[in-house]
Amino acid sequence: MLKTHISRFSASGWAVGLLWLIMLGAVPGCSSASPEPATVAPPTAPPPVAPPPAPVLVGSSLIGEYAPAQLAARVADIPLVGALARYSVRVYRLTYTTRNTDGQAVTASGAVLVPVAPAAVPVISYQHGTLQPDEENRAPSYYSQSSEIWSAVSVLAATGYVVSAPDYIGYGASKALPHPYEHGASLASASADMLRATREFCAQQNININKKNFLLGYSEGGYATMALHQLLEEKYAATLPVTASAPGAGAYHKSAFARYILNSTEPLNFLSTYVWVLRTYDRVYQLNRPLSYYYQQPYATRLQADPFSAVPRQAAELFAPAFRQAVLTSSDAPLTATLTANDVYDWQPRAPLALFHGTADDYVPFFNSEDAYNAMRARGAIQVELRPIPGGTHFTAAPVYTLQAYAFISQF
Repeated sequence: MLKTHISRFSASGWAVGLLWLIMLGAVPGCSSASPEPATVAPPTAPPPVAPPPAPVLVGSSLIGEYAPAQLAARVADIPLVGALARYSVRVYRLTYTTRNTDGQAVTASGAVLVPVAPAAVPVISYQHGTLQPDEENRAPSYYSQSSEIWSAVSVLAATGYVVSAPDYIGYGASKALPHPYEHGASLASASADMLRATREFCAQQNININKKNFLLGYSEGGYATMALHQLLEEKYAATLPVTASAPGAGAYHKSAFARYILNSTEPLNFLSTYVWVLRTYDRVYQLNRPLSYYYQQPYATRLQADPFSAVPRQAAELFAPAFRQAVLTSSDAPLTATLTANDVYDWQPRAPLALFHGTADDYVPFFNSEDAYNAMRARGAIQVELRPIPGGTHFTAAPVYTLQAYAFISQF
């Protein structure tokens, strides 16, 4: 759930991560010089071949091509980083078909950053952080100077990665629709379909990519990355295999997070975004409760008039006592079901996964990643790691996340 604060660190954080990644270098693989004994498998009938999924790419347009020197100039305030830009990068806006929260087909959009490289390159699916409704121009497909992908992410592409960056539903081509904030299923499907569209586009344009798919994102992007990883392994294991993922600071344990908020006696700085999550779930799951069910006056009336109006920092002052009790005791079954439906912490990933999180995060508490690590290990996941960022808040930990996440994926 990352707000506009990400623009304060994105360029420097991503760039430092890139510099360290290049200095780190690739980890050499191991091989054996001894020949393996030949084995002959008995003949078997070939398995039935599943039909290929229907194409999702609708259209594409070139936003521009940017030379290494142009990309380097965007990070000129960071020593040496500009030198990492090896290739020119072509940026395209894609439109593609995906499904909204009600199952209806919609046209969505995103940006694809393509390095003009001589060899096959891997693909990164990059999920962005929170964008408020008045930050439409920061969605990836606009490729504006205020977007997360303008500077250091573009330098990353120039080192040899195709970057697939979905806008999500509610931005870009689908901006007439409400953004399903922190809704796991639609964030995952919109990101997966953008990744499918990216690979269709690369095949159409004869862009040479390999089979590696890396997943990255922080805050809402971290939650989207976790949900995407789970979806890809469940539905697209053969066609879009996950090579490795590195989600950062996501609200993976939604049901516990809700109890944490409503049980808190400390001031909470980000209650307005928690209200956005609640509004999304009420709409998507058709709970259709009056705002007076959730909020005390005068805030119920104010939020009815302006969903993004100011709210107090104390949960007890904002939320209605009966609603707080219903969440804390799980006595409202439909509401409880909406929260658990958006839990993405308790499953068994097969591909390597590293969880990054600041231990002093007061926006998305650290227990979200800790709970995910413990649950995944309990299910037998042997390639999941917990990477605490000691003393990091939601915003100060982001540059460190960037550095460590790229060091992590460089192993694969």
